[in-house]
Amino acid sequence: MSTELALEVSGLKTHFMTPEGRVRAVDGVDMKIGKGRTLGVLGESGSGKSVTALSVMQLIESPGKIVEGRIILDGRDILAISEEEMREVRGKDISMIFQEPMTSLNPVYTLGDQIAEVFMVHRGFSRAAALDGAANMLEQVGIPSPKARIHEYPHQFSGGMRQRAMIAMAIACEAKLMIADEPTTALDVTIQAQIIDLLLNLQDDLGMSMMLITHDLGVIAETSDDVVVMYAGQVVEHVQINQLFENPAHPYTQGLLASIPRLGAKFSTGKQPLKEIPGIVPNLIRLPPGCPFADRCNHVMARCREERPPLFKLSDTHGARCWLQESEAISD
Repeated sequence: MSTELALEVSGLKTHFMTPEGRVRAVDGVDMKIGKGRTLGVLGESGSGKSVTALSVMQLIESPGKIVEGRIILDGRDILAISEEEMREVRGKDISMIFQEPMTSLNPVYTLGDQIAEVFMVHRGFSRAAALDGAANMLEQVGIPSPKARIHEYPHQFSGGMRQRAMIAMAIACEAKLMIADEPTTALDVTIQAQIIDLLLNLQDDLGMSMMLITHDLGVIAETSDDVVVMYAGQVVEHVQINQLFENPAHPYTQGLLASIPRLGAKFSTGKQPLKEIPGIVPNLIRLPPGCPFADRCNHVMARCREERPPLFKLSDTHGARCWLQESEAISD
């Protein structure tokens, strides 16, 4: 395993100041992505996955604000640079595929113009050269007749083709790190598989690192080298992919794995009902003093409701934020 890091996030806190109070959407997140590796970011809606990604891109809008932390991209703290410098970083060094391409693509510009802009801004291409580059990118992501389709608008493409176009835009400058936020949402199963295969093939070809945000454990299993599990704005477990399924340490991770439907299960008879995690995610304005998962946990102890657990180190590649793991923790 390479020890070189493409991205290191330390103590990241992103809060939203609302009339009801401070929403701790990201509350002390640490994560690392090795060069050429894929980090899967797993968790329910509202766990902080997308806000973490937008924080890395520095695209948090008011009333949100990054209040603390460091984001080291290829050895450079991008939280310490100016907005002008950050505009150079976006697209060139780090790119992002958003969850819904129809809301991310501008409906009044052709796809060719939108992809060409990346070449003109970051690589100084003329418009003609940039359009040629856009056609090459569409061809690379498997869109047929690319030289004709660069003159078409987003509404003329299917959902899967729009997602491919977003990927083409993201790889136009061969960024060192790609963030994919739920890249298969709202796509049918066949198209989902094609998009995942495309991302993995591009990663191999370009040698890029990837942060893949999802709530789909199947996607995680197929794509990721390492995984962080998020809950209520915190990383509750980080683990390599094989250990995620063989030895999950946090009760929340165990609950997510147990909730996967099993092929052949007799749900209609009631003998093997779908398992679920009881309760709901806590209010991020009024988090409890102890573990945020305590009210939903089958292993809760009195200590869990009183003290927030640290992230216990279980091995060099595995950590869990749970008091049950205190006795298993090793020292640095």
